[in-house]
Amino acid sequence: MKKNQRITVFLIVSLVASFPAFVAETARENKNKSTPEVSLMIDIKLTPQTASSFSRLALECIKREYPNKPSHVMNNKEEVQNPKSLHPVFFGCFDWHSAVHGHWMLVRLLRLFPELSEASEIRAALNDNLTAENVEREVAYLDQPNRKSFERTYGWAWLLKLAEELHRWNDPDAKRWSANLEPLTRAIVDRYIDFLPRQTYPIRTGVHPNTAFGIAFALDYARTVGDTELEHLLVARSLTYFENDTDYPAKWEPGGDDFFSPCLMEADLMRRVLEPPAFAKWFEEFLPSLERSEPRSLIEPATVADRTDPKIVHLDGLNLSRAWCMVGIASALPKDAASTNVLLQAAGRHAEDALAHVARGHYEGEHWLASFAVYMLSTTGQPE
Repeated sequence: MKKNQRITVFLIVSLVASFPAFVAETARENKNKSTPEVSLMIDIKLTPQTASSFSRLALECIKREYPNKPSHVMNNKEEVQNPKSLHPVFFGCFDWHSAVHGHWMLVRLLRLFPELSEASEIRAALNDNLTAENVEREVAYLDQPNRKSFERTYGWAWLLKLAEELHRWNDPDAKRWSANLEPLTRAIVDRYIDFLPRQTYPIRTGVHPNTAFGIAFALDYARTVGDTELEHLLVARSLTYFENDTDYPAKWEPGGDDFFSPCLMEADLMRRVLEPPAFAKWFEEFLPSLERSEPRSLIEPATVADRTDPKIVHLDGLNLSRAWCMVGIASALPKDAASTNVLLQAAGRHAEDALAHVARGHYEGEHWLASFAVYMLSTTGQPE
């Protein structure tokens, strides 16, 4: 996006020890402020204190083997093994994909805050897990029969986000971890290239197989590392799947266990694919009632009734991912578009609501929500 388009409203999130205290203070401050000027981005910032709190969650998570929910097709009795034997890198955090984005989060936080008090512990954990031998065993697992759909495409997307983060970081350890991870990165890229031409229809769901999310993160990776073959495929499939979508039935959202908004995730992908004028036209036809703040079910945070339930707590993740999508979409719209203001106001409400509940002492949410929070907090609506 051009510099003269980057008119920024700052929603400075300064999380300290208590997330609820942060939210209460923010609410009190907002009551005393006038409605902010319409803008193209909300810049939501992490602090070292917040990064430290989040890193503690991930450090405990990536080392914790149980409870565990493996997505494991057993080909024979010899494959009845414990998670760490099957996945020597990504065995923690309850499931493979959560372990992947837990590793991404630690790399992201360490890159943003090199002097983090947990820095040495983070480096030690990544050194233990991201070895060439361990990665080789992860690749060997994927190459076994009946593994073609393993973690497709949610886990694939987060693996490429981890690879992208390592690629961005000019650090000796990061370069070594990136090199070690490369065989698995290449295996995932190859799977995208093989699979997407054969996927005739997109998967429009609020959970893991969501096609738009899987393509969006992969597209970020392809552009960062300069993989033009992958980029061209992803753009082409995006247009095939979504270019002609109009009048999306957003009032049907959210679903009861969503952690993605299918319509916002699709729009967040398309703002990566289309030039701003074309995207603005597409978006107006895609969600024509949004400029009137409708439907309310899309722009108001989802209600989470039970954070000890592993499916219901998905809705906290929905509020976080909606926030990052809303900011991203707004960044690609004209600053004076009615939808821009609607999106930014809604993003602030969603972020404020969800950040109060990332760390609640329930592993059902703590094994993954911090990753969503860090992604939301450390991005500003531009393609990563």
